Amino acid sequence: MQSIKIIFLRGFFLFYLISGFTQVADSYDVKTQYTKQEVDIEMRDGIKLHTTIYSPKDTSKKYPILMQRTPYSSRPYGEDQFRSKIGPNEFLMKEGNIIVYQDVRGRWMSEGIYDNMRAYIPNKKGKQVDEASDTNDTIDWLVKNVDNNNGKVGVWGISYPGFYATYSLLDSHPSLKAVSPQACIGDFFFDDFHHNGAYLLSYWRATAVFGYEKTKPTTESWYTFPDLKSKDQYQFFLDSGPLSNLDKYYKEDNVFWTQLKEHPNYDEFWQKRGIIQHLENIKPAVMVVGGLFDAEDLYGPFETYENIENRSNNYNIMVFGPWSHGDWARNKKRQAIGNVYFGDDLSLDYQKDIETKFFNHFLKGEADGKTGLPEIQIFDTGKKEWNSFESWPPKNIEKKTFYLTAEDKLSDAAGENFSEFISDPKKPVPYSEDIKMVFTPRKYMTDDQRFAARRPDVLVFETPVLTEDITLSGEVLAKLKVATTGTDADWIVKLIDVYPNDAEDTEETQKYLKMSNYHMMVRSEVMRGRFRDSFSEPKPFPANQKTDVNIKLQDVHHTFKKGHKIQVQVQSTWFPLIDLNPQTYVPNIFEAAATDFTRQTHKIYHDSAIEVSILK
Repeated sequence: MQSIKIIFLRGFFLFYLISGFTQVADSYDVKTQYTKQEVDIEMRDGIKLHTTIYSPKDTSKKYPILMQRTPYSSRPYGEDQFRSKIGPNEFLMKEGNIIVYQDVRGRWMSEGIYDNMRAYIPNKKGKQVDEASDTNDTIDWLVKNVDNNNGKVGVWGISYPGFYATYSLLDSHPSLKAVSPQACIGDFFFDDFHHNGAYLLSYWRATAVFGYEKTKPTTESWYTFPDLKSKDQYQFFLDSGPLSNLDKYYKEDNVFWTQLKEHPNYDEFWQKRGIIQHLENIKPAVMVVGGLFDAEDLYGPFETYENIENRSNNYNIMVFGPWSHGDWARNKKRQAIGNVYFGDDLSLDYQKDIETKFFNHFLKGEADGKTGLPEIQIFDTGKKEWNSFESWPPKNIEKKTFYLTAEDKLSDAAGENFSEFISDPKKPVPYSEDIKMVFTPRKYMTDDQRFAARRPDVLVFETPVLTEDITLSGEVLAKLKVATTGTDADWIVKLIDVYPNDAEDTEETQKYLKMSNYHMMVRSEVMRGRFRDSFSEPKPFPANQKTDVNIKLQDVHHTFKKGHKIQVQVQSTWFPLIDLNPQTYVPNIFEAAATDFTRQTHKIYHDSAIEVSILK
């Protein structure tokens, strides 16, 4: 039973591999079309990395190599054991490419020591290694030793493999021509496990995947997940109390849990693991892909595209659809996030008309950059249609400021007073009204927010019913003016589309809900208040003193349609998506005691604002 559970939980990280383009499995037999080879490629320091190579049986022509490097296993192991589907999508699989999977250093069948988000080493000397050198050494071996390759290599990956895809761009091998980082981690202090300094408690169970080190190559899982004996995530973590009480589940042998606890601030440990700062003078063609409702990695794709665009002169494009984490690699007919339906065949169309075209152009075609693909292809999540732009954010935008004023209004002019609420750590605001235990949360990104709007510890500000469409494109910045009776606090801002009363249900609408007056969350973000001025040097709030807290919400492309309303919610707990802030300043919240958690009153002054960019 335990092994079944492990495989099931791993699937949340690997679902794009095991459930992608599912209809192909019945109609296409990889084993009859491809040969499989397993090799251990020696790196410059002598460590060997386990690599699986699928080559087309038709040897009448040469093929490019498409590679994915992963910490999640290149299984199934054994040259007579085949995946039911290979490559980024069914089109690239069927037309013939050499598909390569590699276990990264220290994972599964590869030798060496695993380093979670291994730091990049510029100007490496001698036998110094990082993921860039491992990628370079692997590509060099592949182009020299794999039969019938055309000397051109592409790399793709989603989530953590997306981070390794980005990494391949650093010190890139001359044969590397096209790279697609997808849902790519950019910095572990802003993706996945942290958001603006707040710890993502909802990812706590995933610590098992990254925290335990293995001692030798293995085909079997060496980590296990804590058995929580609960189906109610909210109640489990509330009953658990302070983070230090979770130590009974992860001991010192879980390296990652120890790192999280010992580095609560954005210190050198986290800073050197970021990859964004190194993205300059990139040579290969790049297509960054992300989901506008990706709860795990939304920061990374936007920052990856932007940094390459600003600091390199290569072919660099961006695709963002109405997807959660990795949805674009699946072929579900109806694309929906939770209760919100966006359209049919959106992922399949992306795979056929965008992803396949990108790789084929640079690996099989002219490779002159004339792909016919737009610079920016992004889905309007309000109008539910694709749009193309020459830059991001679009050039034809106009800044607009909404102030959070009295009588729950979003206004054009600032007010003079404030709204206030009591934040009680014993009764935190849920991030979802669903009662369940999730491994990694996703659905909440478009969830109905009426349950929160009706709580006294959530402030609500909204426009009148719109008389015309308003399209927001680009950054959303919350500029809060706050005060608290305590010395620490979290601040959560949510941008919400309030549907009209005549909005109709779809087959995705949960049985207890109606889309009439649905409060769709469009974007949301948290700022751990101690980091308001610096992520590396936290400081307490001066009690009862008006203080600025700015929160960058990730970019949006959403039309608030005529008849809808724009709403903003502000709150101070978001449980258990993020951990509880004691609201009493302590140096390290991972070490906070139960007595540190106190009930406090928070104020939002009416000159607080939301700055948006409106598409003209």
